[in-house]
Amino acid sequence: MSVKIMTGLVLLAGLINFLPVLGLLSVERMQALYAVDLRDPNLAILMRHRALLFGLVGGFMMWAAFQHQLLPAAFVMGFVSMLGFMVLAWQSGGYNAAIHKLVVIDALASIALAVALVLYLVDRSLS
Repeated sequence: MSVKIMTGLVLLAGLINFLPVLGLLSVERMQALYAVDLRDPNLAILMRHRALLFGLVGGFMMWAAFQHQLLPAAFVMGFVSMLGFMVLAWQSGGYNAAIHKLVVIDALASIALAVALVLYLVDRSLS
């Protein structure tokens, strides 16, 4: 049962990391998501690349949910991605409500991933 819960939590955290990949579809979608002005093509390129990288991180995490030998790498990638974003936001301060919402979502996803990590470690110690 704990393996199914762990799998579900990794899937959830992976999906949360994967969803920004939708920003590849349009700059307007990213502007709405982050409440930022992306009329500068250079900034739009950087943000679309960010969306691509999130797709890779989230996709890998979701794959690792079913390929448990990949879970250690998925845990590292997920925590670095989400905790890194939260630290950058807190260090910068003054961010808008849309970014605050993403900080909260990443905090919740990090908690889910931490629970999954504990379940993974317990399962490994029992094996």
